[in-house]
Amino acid sequence: MISEKDLEGMGYFEMFSGSPQYSKTLTDYSKWVEKKMLTHGHDRLVENTLGLVGEAGEVAEKIKKKIRDGEKVTSDEIIKELGDVLFYTTALANYFLSDIGVVMEMNITKLDDREKRGTLKGSGDNR
Repeated sequence: MISEKDLEGMGYFEMFSGSPQYSKTLTDYSKWVEKKMLTHGHDRLVENTLGLVGEAGEVAEKIKKKIRDGEKVTSDEIIKELGDVLFYTTALANYFLSDIGVVMEMNITKLDDREKRGTLKGSGDNR
């Protein structure tokens, strides 16, 4: 796992501090995603769900080919696909009257609680 020290060494935090390119808030991003929606109602739910699993599959496919076939896959290629995963995750959060920031906070709370109880490993939603 990459540590905070690793990220510092890669200049990760400098890349985002003060850069207008990365100054959007999570709420801004949720609003931006909303403006890109082409479908509505039940069709939107289906399209966003299929988009999410399709894009996650593209990430998995690139990594599979890298491992199995030794293909050169750049970090940028993976990051671009992860951006599509983020887009559809945000769209679904919006659909359910939330936003990506709330999704992140709930996930942090859930995983911190599992870590505290020693249940990070294992399976099941309610561990």
